[in-house]
Formats: sequence, C-alpha cells, structure tokens
Amino acid sequence: MHLQMSCNKIESPYLAGMDARAPGIQADPLPEAAASPALAPGWRTERGEPSLAGMFASVQTAKQGSFWRKLLAFLGPGYLVAVGYMDPGNWATSLAGGSKFGYALLTVALVSNVMAIILQSLCTRLGVGAGRDLAQACRDSFPRWVSWPLWLSAEIAITATDLAEVIGTAIGLNLLFHIPLELGVIITAADVFLILALQAFGFRWIEAFVVAMLGVIAACFAIQIAMADPDWGAVIRGFAPTTDILANREMLYLALGILGATVMPHNLYLHSGLVQTRGYGDSIPEKREAITLATIDSSIALCLALIINASILILAAATFHRAGKTDVAELDQAHGFLAPLLGSTMAPTLFAIALLCCGLNSTITATLSGQIVMEGFLNLRIAPWLRRMVTRMIAIVPAVIVTIWAGEKATGHLLIFSQVVLSLQLPFAVVPLVMFTASRPKMGPFVAPRWLTVLAALTAASIIALNAKLVFDFVQG
Repeated sequence: MHLQMSCNKIESPYLAGMDARAPGIQADPLPEAAASPALAPGWRTERGEPSLAGMFASVQTAKQGSFWRKLLAFLGPGYLVAVGYMDPGNWATSLAGGSKFGYALLTVALVSNVMAIILQSLCTRLGVGAGRDLAQACRDSFPRWVSWPLWLSAEIAITATDLAEVIGTAIGLNLLFHIPLELGVIITAADVFLILALQAFGFRWIEAFVVAMLGVIAACFAIQIAMADPDWGAVIRGFAPTTDILANREMLYLALGILGATVMPHNLYLHSGLVQTRGYGDSIPEKREAITLATIDSSIALCLALIINASILILAAATFHRAGKTDVAELDQAHGFLAPLLGSTMAPTLFAIALLCCGLNSTITATLSGQIVMEGFLNLRIAPWLRRMVTRMIAIVPAVIVTIWAGEKATGHLLIFSQVVLSLQLPFAVVPLVMFTASRPKMGPFVAPRWLTVLAALTAASIIALNAKLVFDFVQG
C-alpha cells in the first residue's frame, strides 16, 4: 500500500504522458528525476500550482512540422517582456543622450540589449526547465525569512514600474487630448477594464494587442525619423565602441542611465512565468526544444526593443542635437520642439501616440508581473482586477500629489526617482536567477552552460555596479 501511494504521488499532472512520449527516458533514473522539477533534489519544497494557472499551457504548440511552424507557436511572450525595455524612463534617458551627444551613445543601447538577451534567456531556462517562475523558485528554495523580503522587494519594484507607467500614460493623454496631468493620472486607473476584457478572450489576444501596440510605436518612430533625415553614416558609427564615453564624465553619466534603465526586475519574474503559457510537453527533448524556441522569441522581441530605443535616440540626435538644443530631457519638452524643428505638426502627434501606446502596453505587463509575484511568493490568489486596482492606487496617489504640489515639471523628477527605486531592487531578482539556473541539483539536464553562467554573472555584476553608481549620484544630487 505504501509503495502504491508513493507511485501515485510521482504520477503528477506535470509528468502525465511521459510514458507515451519518451519511454527511453524513463529507463534512465537520472534524466527522469531531472526532468521532474517537482521532485528535483535542489528544491526545499515540491512545486505547487503552475505559474499563471488560468493560462498555463493554454497555447498549444506544434508537435510536428517545420521549424518555422513550431517557432510561430512560441512567438508572443518575448514581446510582452520587450515592453519593459522601452518604458518612459528609457525614453527620458535616450532623449537626453541623443540631444546632448548625438549618435555616440547608440553603442550603449546595443550593449544594454545584449545584456538583456542574456538574462532573459535564463528566465526561459528557469521557467521551462525547472517548471517554476522566479517567484516560485525563490519560495521553493529559500526559507521564509529570505523569501518574504524578496517578495517585498519585488512588490516595490512593480509599484515603481506602475508609477512610471502612470506618468507616461498621463503625459501621453495630455499631449494628445490636452487633458490635465492630474486628471490623466486618475484616468489611467480605468485601464484595469482593458486587462479584464483581453483576458476573457484568451492569452493570445493579450499578445496580439501588445504586438499591435509595438507595431504602432515602431511605425510612429519610422515616420518621424524619415522626416528628421539623420546622417546614416554617423548612425552606423554610433554603434561602434568609443573611449569618449569613459573620458567624458557627463557622457558616462548618461551612458550609465541608459544601461541602468535597461533591465527591470519585474521583467525577470514576468518572462519566467509567461513561457509556461505554452503546452510544450514534459519530456527532456520537448523542453530543450521549448527553451530554444522561447529564447529565439525573446531575442527577436528584444531586437525590436533595441530598434525602438535606438530610434528615440536617433530622433533626438537628428533634431535637437543638430539644432543645438542639447538639454532636452523632458517628454513634453521634446514633444513641443518636434513641430518647429521638423516643420510638420504630424511629428509631435506621432510622438504622443507612441508614448500612449507604450503606457497601455505597460499596463498589461505590470498586471501580469504583479500576479506572478504575489502567487509565486505567497501562493496567494486574488482576483486580478482587485490586485490591479490596489497597485494602481498606490502608484496614482504619489503621482497626483506631486503633480498638484510641484507642477507638471516635477513628473520628470518622479520618473527618475522610479528608475532609482528599480535600481535598488534589481540585485534581489538578478542574483537568485543566476544562482538557480547555474545549479545542477535544481535544474538537472537544463542547467545553464558554464559559458552562459559566466556571461550572466558578468552581466549581473555590471548592471548592479552601474545601478549602484546611478543611485550614488542620485543621493549626491
């Protein structure tokens, strides 16, 4: 009887079907145990409910067919992650860098993107290989006195992200429809209904909405850049490394700003959960293929994020820097200068549309990140709309107070402050991610290769050091 009960325990829903799909794997005890993340020896507790349970494995993948057909089923989560790499904080640093130093900081945008691809690939490996999102991995690996502070850190990071999103959306509404920022900030609370509507249709609809918004953003910047007619030779040279960044203190500071605003803590939690929306199977070969396809998805999406971020910098260089306006950093300030410099009233409108689309996209990713973090760390499940309203109110209150008390110009300082808060929280997400994916007892056959772990560790150390420098400079004034 005891043996029968033990066997029943092993036959969990996550392992169901392994006999039919990969009988050869069962003959080898080591791969089978490693392919079963719920029973892996490196975890303190067994895996509980899957990440985003309502959407877990809801998108079916192609078991047979060409590589491209299989890849098509995996395209989507990476684009939701890419949204975090083009939030209003990134806009501000790119505008400042382009207006001040022209195309010289494009190389920093490129390096930042490479770092992001490395860390997001680890998120894919953790979500598929270990069957846990980053929040669940922290809960199952650390005692409560460690995991609870990590949860609090993640919640603070999501609130800071929400704050930047609120401000960016409100500025977009103000630029397009002349809605006062105070009222625009309050209107952003209504975006919870957008989330509920999309979730009712299925996860693919959420992905389609995000991709459509990204397409609008890319189109807006493509038209503006065509109007600006940049020096494409200088653009290409801008992607080449230069020692001027280290020699010029002000250029270095802006370079640190671009790097520091790149990797957001909530993106790491988000991606490790989103990859599990695919029904890729439980065998080792199926999971290996899923890791490859999901990594390609995120790499393509992050390249799109690089194009958009580089477009912001190129636009600022081709308009403001070329005209001698080297101190443009505020979003509304950039919006006001575009029309006279480009000789078209369409340019500022396109800028505002892109900003508003960016804010709407961030709404979705912040909601999903919050759900993953709360369910993963605490195993506490509440209605998504209720959680969204709570976090939204936490972000809206300071935004309204600062806007009313200090005026519209203070929103720029609030954006910078939100990025500093994110910088402070970053190590608490990056370090566990690198630790988990480098652990063979936890990951089994899906452990990250040594070369990838080394690159990830160097990336993490660099980003943390650069963010620490930003925080130090912020404190020093």
